Amino acid sequence: MDLIRIFFDANRNIQIVVNKWLILAILFLLFLWLLYLKYLGRIIGKTFQIDEAQIGIGHQKIKIKPNYEDMQIAYKFWVELSTRKIGLPIDFENDVVVEIYDSWYEFFKLTRKLIKDIPIAKIRKNESTRKLVNIAIDVLNEGLRPHLTLWQARFRKWYQIESEKDENKNITPQDLQRRFPSYGQLIGHMKEVNQKLMNYRESLKKIAMEN
Repeated sequence: MDLIRIFFDANRNIQIVVNKWLILAILFLLFLWLLYLKYLGRIIGKTFQIDEAQIGIGHQKIKIKPNYEDMQIAYKFWVELSTRKIGLPIDFENDVVVEIYDSWYEFFKLTRKLIKDIPIAKIRKNESTRKLVNIAIDVLNEGLRPHLTLWQARFRKWYQIESEKDENKNITPQDLQRRFPSYGQLIGHMKEVNQKLMNYRESLKKIAMEN
């Protein structure tokens, strides 16, 4: 069964015959494309709000009207937060603080890389892109860095020394970390940072995927 037939008729005129199933397939694909454009237009036309206080980087409520490229950027940040301990609730009964810090450090590095990979022309041209980038930088410098500066080195040094002692060889990492002299303050501050990062993750999810 030919999809398209091109031939000369008895009067030497070119005739083109298109199979009806091909026409239906083209119309169906066109319908799907129009649906996609309508869906995309609904998302791009929306204005999203990020409350700086909720993510610990200030006291303003920033409005972002993303374009498609901004949605892609938000999605990449969201994926990094959603697939690491940094953007998930911390279970202090079972999670190991050192492993959480490892995850936070990796997120720090990957976020910087994602920011550097965004072409400067997009950042200079689009206000919404600048806002997304500035928020990401502030999350690192104001939301995450203060905790790491205050606690990470102190805890890692203490934990390494204690874990190498013979009397602690049979103690689980979870039980050992509870012996840290300032453990209550440490996990209290860590919970605050964790909650702010989860709020940030939800804001990115709305920008990237909410319809």
